[in-house]
Order: sequence, then structure tokens, then C-alpha cells
Amino acid sequence: MTVPDGIDASVPNAARMYDYYLGGKDNFAADRAAADAVLAVAPEMRAAARSGRALIKRVVEHMVVERGIRQIIDIGSGLPTQENVHEIAQAIDPSVRVVYVDRDEVVYRHGQALLAAPNTTMVHGDAGDPAAFLADPALRKLIDLDEPVGILMMFLLHLIPDETDPHAAVGTVRDAVAPGSVLAISHAASDARPDHMAKISAIYQRANSPFTPRSPEVITAFFGDWRLEEPGLAHIWPFRTLPPGVDPDFAAMGYGAVAVKP
Repeated sequence: MTVPDGIDASVPNAARMYDYYLGGKDNFAADRAAADAVLAVAPEMRAAARSGRALIKRVVEHMVVERGIRQIIDIGSGLPTQENVHEIAQAIDPSVRVVYVDRDEVVYRHGQALLAAPNTTMVHGDAGDPAAFLADPALRKLIDLDEPVGILMMFLLHLIPDETDPHAAVGTVRDAVAPGSVLAISHAASDARPDHMAKISAIYQRANSPFTPRSPEVITAFFGDWRLEEPGLAHIWPFRTLPPGVDPDFAAMGYGAVAVKP
């Protein structure tokens, strides 16, 4: 991968590390070294990353098919990969509009180059400052905030430290969208395998993002007064449907939920 101007390739990057877990090529040596360090602690991370993509697919299909959502904002989208959100949604209904938001310059530039699909765009924005990206003309061209919106915050919020008040940022997003909107969150858990979590957190501290696993109660608070859909906040991979290569202890290291704005 060519290093874009102004990018320090010596600093590991969470989005590019995730790309490496998925077997992608949009990563640098520093990203691979940091990701390999994580894999030494949690070798299941590759299978977990692939399963995370499958989870996103299920969530998007639920939003579009069962909730009738026709516009989606994917916040902290990461690098484009196989079965992106717009591909999943627009395979069901080509009219679904999708906006990807990411703060990382490499992700933004790469996304702009790749996302040439109709009804789809990439916006450079920080999840910690949602008022800015929600006002971006490129986003507002596709997204009508007066109509229900699907909001994805998948594998994102544990990369935002407490001192930046991520609950307030998510609250700004919740307040900005119309009733009937759907919010999906997946998040690393602090109540399972704390030894592994501490080692993983230390590795990510050397990258461009911290790693802040949280308790179920703190994760649930991100949904505010929105109605959680069944089964509520649950482990990302129900034990009866664990993918190959993911053990139950590792599956318990993450929570996810979907909620609807009343």
C-alpha cells in the first residue's frame, strides 16, 4: 500500500489493523506488527473480525428488511472491505442511501476512491464531534434527518476514551435523528478475560486509538431512552452460533444491541 502524503506509517492504526485481521492489503508494517502482537494474545481475533462483518450484515438486513430503513450512517466505518454496508443494503433495495463517516485520513481517501456507487458517499468526520459531520453538506445531500435513519456504531466506541465523553457524543446523534431511527452498537466488554483485555489495551495504546472496554451497564447507557430490541444487550456471538475458531470465552468479550427511537 502506498503511503499517502502527510500520513505517518510508523504509527499503528486501528482501522488498518482490522484490515489486516481480515486478510486485507491496506495496511503498513507498523499495523501488521501491532496486529500480530494482538494475535499473539488473542489468536481468535482473525475469526472474530470475520464474524464481525457477518454481524454487520445481519444488522443492516434487519434495519432495511424488518425496520424499513432507507438511509444509513456508518460511523467509524473503517476501510472498505468485502460486503460493505451499501452493498448489503442496496442488494435489498438500490434506493437505500448510505454515508460512511471516519476520522482517519487514510480511510477517508481510500473510501472516496473506492465508493463510486450511487446513493453512497464517504465523509471525513470524528465520532467525537457528531455535530460537525451531521452538518456536512455531503451527508445532508443523502440523509434526511427528519426521516428515520439507521445508525451503525460497530466496533467503534471502545476506541474512544472516557475523557472525550463518548456518551455525550452518542447522545448528540440520538437527538439529531427522527423517531423510528435504529441504532446498532457493538462494544468490547470489561467483564470477561480482563488479563487479555489489559494486554490488548496496551497494544492499542501504541496505535492511533486507545482501547477502552466497558461494562454492560455503561454500554447500555449509550442507547439512552431508546427501546432495546430483543434480546437486549447480549454477547456478540451467541454461544449456539459461534463461528469456527472462536471459543466461548472470547465470544463473551463483546456485547451488542439494537435499539429503536420512540
